Amino acid sequence: MTDTAMLLLILSAAVATYLTRIGGYILITRMNTIPPRMQAALNAVPAAVLTTLWAPAFFTEGWDIKLALIVAGLVSLRYPGLAMLFAGWATTMVARHLFGL
Repeated sequence: MTDTAMLLLILSAAVATYLTRIGGYILITRMNTIPPRMQAALNAVPAAVLTTLWAPAFFTEGWDIKLALIVAGLVSLRYPGLAMLFAGWATTMVARHLFGL
């Protein structure tokens, strides 16, 4: 993936995130109660946006990045964000050093 394509992907995800958040805010402020289906849709937005960020790297990069994303994902289930970032970074560095990637 080229740098331009990655930049466009990040910008698109940022715009999508902004529009869904502002759209949700506008809808919610105009309602007395939130319907269950709308609540479920709004709850799904963060996972969808996160997927648009990590999926291209997982499917286009090498095994070092794939391994780092898996490790970071597992660490994120138990520990805060900084630990997840460190685990992913450390996994990438170790994989590159050991396997010459």
